[in-house]
Amino acid sequence: MYVINLRYTGALAEIDDALEAHRLFLDRQFAAGVFIAAGPKVPRDGGIILASAIDRERLDAILAEDPFWVEKLAHYDVIEFTAALLAPGLNLPTPSDAE
Repeated sequence: MYVINLRYTGALAEIDDALEAHRLFLDRQFAAGVFIAAGPKVPRDGGIILASAIDRERLDAILAEDPFWVEKLAHYDVIEFTAALLAPGLNLPTPSDAE
């Protein structure tokens, strides 16, 4: 599982101009079962994405398609961890679920 910390490197006006394309990118990854949560940070200086059921190499390739990355508007810090405890009722996708 991964926590992806986006830090904006562009001006908010540039972020806003690319936001629709970024959201379409997110929608595709949610539909593919890769991303399981996403949203802006408070204050709005970036965002957080949670990803599961994917290897790091494939995740890096996916992130390289994000319009924020393509337009050099954000930097990504990717943190991998193993979810050892989950809240009751929370079921995370497994690698076999995403195939």
